[in-house]
Amino acid sequence: MTDASPRRIPVLIAGGGPVGLAAALELAHHGVRSLVVEPREEVSWLRPRAKTTSARTMELFRRWGLAGAVRERAALPVSWSDQAVFTTGLLGREITRFHGCFGLDLAGDDLVAEPGQQIPQPAVEQVLREAVARSPHTGLLTGRTVDAVREDGDGVTVTVAASDGTAEQVRASYLIGADGAWSTVRDAIGVVYEGTADERPNFNIVFRAPGLAERVPHGPAVHYWVLHPSRPGLVGRLDLRDTWWCIAQGVTREEGDADPLALVRGLVGADVDAEIVATDPWKAKMLLARRYGTRRIFLAGDAAHLNPPWGGHGFNTGIGDAVNIGWKLAAVLSGWAPEALLRSYEAERRPVAEQTIAEAARNMATLAPELADPRLAGGDAAFAAARPAVAEAVQRTKDGEFHSLDLVLGYTYRGSPIVAGDAGGRLPHRWLAPGDSLYDRLGRGFTLIANPSATGARAGAAAFAKAAADHGIPLEILHDPHAASLRLVRPDQHVAWTGDDPAAPPEILRRAAGHID
Repeated sequence: MTDASPRRIPVLIAGGGPVGLAAALELAHHGVRSLVVEPREEVSWLRPRAKTTSARTMELFRRWGLAGAVRERAALPVSWSDQAVFTTGLLGREITRFHGCFGLDLAGDDLVAEPGQQIPQPAVEQVLREAVARSPHTGLLTGRTVDAVREDGDGVTVTVAASDGTAEQVRASYLIGADGAWSTVRDAIGVVYEGTADERPNFNIVFRAPGLAERVPHGPAVHYWVLHPSRPGLVGRLDLRDTWWCIAQGVTREEGDADPLALVRGLVGADVDAEIVATDPWKAKMLLARRYGTRRIFLAGDAAHLNPPWGGHGFNTGIGDAVNIGWKLAAVLSGWAPEALLRSYEAERRPVAEQTIAEAARNMATLAPELADPRLAGGDAAFAAARPAVAEAVQRTKDGEFHSLDLVLGYTYRGSPIVAGDAGGRLPHRWLAPGDSLYDRLGRGFTLIANPSATGARAGAAAFAKAAADHGIPLEILHDPHAASLRLVRPDQHVAWTGDDPAAPPEILRRAAGHID
């Protein structure tokens, strides 16, 4: 039975994973109401999936005041390790290692407002759920699914169904489909994935092994890659107690289900006592939605793109989607931007996903099975003979997987219809004082950064301020004595325009706000 009088909400979000929750929090950041619909009553803790929260995502969490909460929930402190070790087994011989992985070593560095963080996706999701519950602008409706979607000229009507067969109609101005790889929203608007899948199987295992950590000879590391020819894969810690994760590469569901403990022991390199907590077989996919939405419906996260996990980019790319569409929907619903602004979402985010998929696929081209030399499993002499060549191959082929700041921080929206000239990149960060980030001084709308001592900067700032007031566009002026030129910064910390002597501030500001018709 369906309620004939639908509830009304500015934005309905299908899917209450990290991406859907992030979209709700970005809307709330700008004072716009939303409702998140999520089938799961509680966060799913058994299968942690994503474990790397990038420095860029942590910067975005900082905007919402949540970076500290995420770090408090992380079982592995950011200071614990920034290394990845390649071995013949968790308890075996070391081949080589990487330092400074995943931006974990960047605390206090001018490059970022926040370093990366190793934390299982469910812990991040729990922090976001709690933030949504605290916000007066957001709601989370659990135990419900989006069953039907109908778009018209004035909005979207969504049928929200409960497990007991009851349903209600929800009327929204806009709908965000953050409902994962099997997205109902994507199907409803007739969008298909394009791309390929990797046929090599993988088998994830979460296990508990008391006392194992004390036996590891390699010191703390966020990844231990096992290059043993007969048992290749990865092992890592989920906490500083007894919980671990591993990925057995080249192992099918049937093989893994038959004896997961044997797989754990193979990767560890000893007959350890371990309790199997959860298993998860999977194959990597490289898929991109042909388009990112319609006039009133938008796809985000896994509903829009899927990439291999090597490098830890998938979840983080989804958070970037949420922020991008979130501030733009808020601008339109708040009345200071035209609906044309929303067309820039696909123009900006789809190329980022395409670039990310390509990078993750490159990382996937060389995995533990490809790097394992049979001599590594031999005696000391055979190992010593094989080690230099294997270490060189690891350093050559895997460096980009662990040191990917060019992608994480360096992606740009240059060429977007709402970006002028060569702008479009993330605003370069620096610390103004210990704990005082340049990013903390940015407004929630646009921010013009101007050097009060620079020739023409005062006049330029005054012209921008007048243009913003005339057109009702939120703008704050940030005086920065280190600024080399004027910079117009968007709500998402990306630069929309930069220059020395703006000849037409109204045109620049209006373009950045989506007046592109």
